[in-house]
Amino acid sequence: MSHDLTSHHETPRDGSIWVGGPPEPVAIAVAAYDPAWPAHFAELAARVRAALGDRALGVEHVGSTSVPGLAAKPVIDIALTVADPADESAYLPELEDAGFTLVIREPAWHEHRALKFARPNANLHVWGPGCPEVERQRMFRQWLIDHPEDLVRYQDAKTAAASEANEAGEIVTEYNRRKQPVIREIYERMFRSHGLT
Repeated sequence: MSHDLTSHHETPRDGSIWVGGPPEPVAIAVAAYDPAWPAHFAELAARVRAALGDRALGVEHVGSTSVPGLAAKPVIDIALTVADPADESAYLPELEDAGFTLVIREPAWHEHRALKFARPNANLHVWGPGCPEVERQRMFRQWLIDHPEDLVRYQDAKTAAASEANEAGEIVTEYNRRKQPVIREIYERMFRSHGLT
């Protein structure tokens, strides 16, 4: 499990993960923390649970909007745990009926699926039970809460990555790639503190 937690994922650059092809570039805006973000998550979580019932094994607020005080893209990231992400027939039709749209299918990364929701703007990430990526997200969220110096470092990296990606006309996966060195540096400190490296 520790190896799975500390292994870094590389998103393919060939666009193969995108359902229907990669999105058109849009301006990436990093906004000041909004105290309404937790309420947006609660609204979306209720929608997911209403759609799936007990098939939603976990619905958790992750990503930058889950960290109080952290500037972020105003997009709520949600980790949804289901019995088997590869079995899309067991959850996807109900989520689509609830307004979510499948945009990423990434079998090589823990069978990751990602869906979009328009208002409030959200990414719903689908994982299986015990997925190490969900645990990494929990650890990173708590680390940033507990280490304000790394919160500021990450926030600065996000702002710079957004500016550079916008100038280059890139999509969000390239924005993510640009901030990756700082994320990995913080991860390494986090993993060491937990005795994982």
